[in-house]
Amino acid sequence: MTTATAAGDGRLAENIAWFGRALRAAGLKVGPGRILDAVAAVEMAGVGAREDFYWTLHALFVSRHEDSVVFDQAFRLFWRRRAHQERLIAMLSPVAVPRPDQKRESVLRRVEEALFAGVGTERQVEKPRVEVEARRLSASVEDVLRTKDFAQMSAAELAEARRRIAHLRMPDDRARTRRLVPDPKGRRLDLRASLRAAVATGGDLVLLKRRGPKEKPPPVVALVDISGSMADYSRPILSFLHALGGRRKVSVFLFGTRLTNVTRQLARRDPDAALAAVSASACDWAGGTRIAASLRAFNVEWSRRVTAQNPVILLFTDGLEREVDDTLSGEMARLKRSCRRLVWLNPLLRYEGFEPKAQGVAAMLPQVDEMRPVHDLKSLESLVSALSGPLSRRSLPPPARR
Repeated sequence: MTTATAAGDGRLAENIAWFGRALRAAGLKVGPGRILDAVAAVEMAGVGAREDFYWTLHALFVSRHEDSVVFDQAFRLFWRRRAHQERLIAMLSPVAVPRPDQKRESVLRRVEEALFAGVGTERQVEKPRVEVEARRLSASVEDVLRTKDFAQMSAAELAEARRRIAHLRMPDDRARTRRLVPDPKGRRLDLRASLRAAVATGGDLVLLKRRGPKEKPPPVVALVDISGSMADYSRPILSFLHALGGRRKVSVFLFGTRLTNVTRQLARRDPDAALAAVSASACDWAGGTRIAASLRAFNVEWSRRVTAQNPVILLFTDGLEREVDDTLSGEMARLKRSCRRLVWLNPLLRYEGFEPKAQGVAAMLPQVDEMRPVHDLKSLESLVSALSGPLSRRSLPPPARR
């Protein structure tokens, strides 16, 4: 669809709004304000040429250099002279869009998912029975995917799981800080603000201004085990941490035989580029496990830097340590003292008969506030709900029988 076509039927603003929502779904920072500005700019400039229209929207929707590729692919797919059904057929055709490299392929896949997620749902009449059956089948497939183990998923199912993880509703918990902000119900009187307000009334009326402690989401520190026993779960976990990092400060460390800080790599806006950078940074993927040595490296080198704001620590590991001694329990106790909440996420909890019989698990368990499963989408949804709620130790398994 071109600008002339959209203007001819009076739906230019509607198509620009739809295009902006598709860009937001593809990962760009596009809000309602930018969409309104784009509509006003196009109407004011009177854009007629396709190239002028392209750069007008580019100037309003693209704020980061790495988003230019996503915008370019989305623009070429969306603004063309075809109906929605024809665009869908062209998208599925193997010769429709050239794919020169892996990065462009991943970007194009995300753009196609964002643009054509709702194709065919509008202005399309179907038989009621077929529609009901399709909805039932879709709901059944969704339930199966939510409860399917990450280790048993195919490549297509893992890609769909990553897409759903990116759209999870993140925790909305808040923690008080020492910084004071204006608060009508605050306990502290803000004399300076009160005097400034009195100037506006000439001193006839003095409205008392108050301040209270500022509340913001507590930071998160994640320690992710990337050893061989955790290889099937580490990448979905990193996708979850990437999505969580868009809402709050998240520091991420990988450990197998050594500790690697990947906070900067995972902070990239593009999820595919972020995971690729993380994979290139760690050289001990799917290797051995040295939990005690990794925790000691974190406590000595990084604890004071990333735990100054009393964060929530998420420990992703199965606890299968090879050499267990007093060092492991001591480092876990030190880790517990440096945070407000220590949550252990263990994929072994997917088994109903799990008991902490392993020496590593038994040494680590007394120091954690909560241990939860992390093996499917449903467990990640439960983790989000648990982080939003109060602290609880109910999910700790009973001690092993002797």
